[in-house]
Amino acid sequence: MALAALACCLPLGFAGALGVLALSEMFDKLQPWFLGAAGVLLAVGIFQAYRGQKSCQRRASRFSLVVLALSAATVLAVLLFPQHLAVLLADYVL
Repeated sequence: MALAALACCLPLGFAGALGVLALSEMFDKLQPWFLGAAGVLLAVGIFQAYRGQKSCQRRASRFSLVVLALSAATVLAVLLFPQHLAVLLADYVL
């Protein structure tokens, strides 16, 4: 019974592993684009938080500004210190 279950599900595991490998290769090549897009989106968010207050009656809350600042700090940390961040994450994950 266990052998039949293994024979049934094992090809799906290999297919999933190949899919994850292909995605990791694609994401590795597109990493500069993702970082650039994150920077552009953060710039748009900062512009809307400070300049967009005139066009809308709702004012940016302090919490949303803190979240925006933390997001910007995270993107800058990844851009400026990628190797240190990778070592830090590897130490905590393992």
